[in-house]
Amino acid sequence: MANHEFKTRIRRVLDPVTALFDAIGIPPMLVSLFGLALSLYGAVVVAEGSLFTGGVFLLLSSLCDVIDGDLARRRNSASRFGAFIDSTFDRVTEFAYFGAIVFYLVNRPDGFRNYELVVVLVALAGSVLTSYARARAEGIGCDCKVGILERPERMTLFIAGLVFGYRILQPVMFVIAAASMFTFIQRILHVHRVAGVDPEPPATTGAGPPPE
Repeated sequence: MANHEFKTRIRRVLDPVTALFDAIGIPPMLVSLFGLALSLYGAVVVAEGSLFTGGVFLLLSSLCDVIDGDLARRRNSASRFGAFIDSTFDRVTEFAYFGAIVFYLVNRPDGFRNYELVVVLVALAGSVLTSYARARAEGIGCDCKVGILERPERMTLFIAGLVFGYRILQPVMFVIAAASMFTFIQRILHVHRVAGVDPEPPATTGAGPPPE
């Protein structure tokens, strides 16, 4: 199933909830904040060893992430600031959950293997770099919604790994690490094809340093 079709089906399922929130006057930002609170609490739960419960909270947070955008569009109140906040909260959620998994591994009664921590950290790096590559590409005017593992798929794998427990979480982290890094490379190559031959715009007098 194509990524766009998958998102469309999820939105269709959640449409009654979005309509209810719209009818009772819940603002999109409140939904975003509630989703962030769910994810932070879920990360704490994961760190304490309750992977299944943490996965459920991540699922609920992800649903809020869909509802808030649809609610804003339903009210014609979607804005660049809303998109910025939404993306920022997504990064906070990912850092919180990856950090929680590291904490969980380090404190497991049976101990942990060093490679497990390496895989989780590579998965975190890949997730952040994938998102950064898209944001930076769009900042220079290039559409960059490409790659084998975008955030919806990444979150689906993450939730599945948590819900099904430690033995499933291990290979899931490996898949996220490998696929996220591969997606990051795909996006670099995509931007190179689209914008690699474009000349750099001339510097503006008095402008600050170029973006990093």
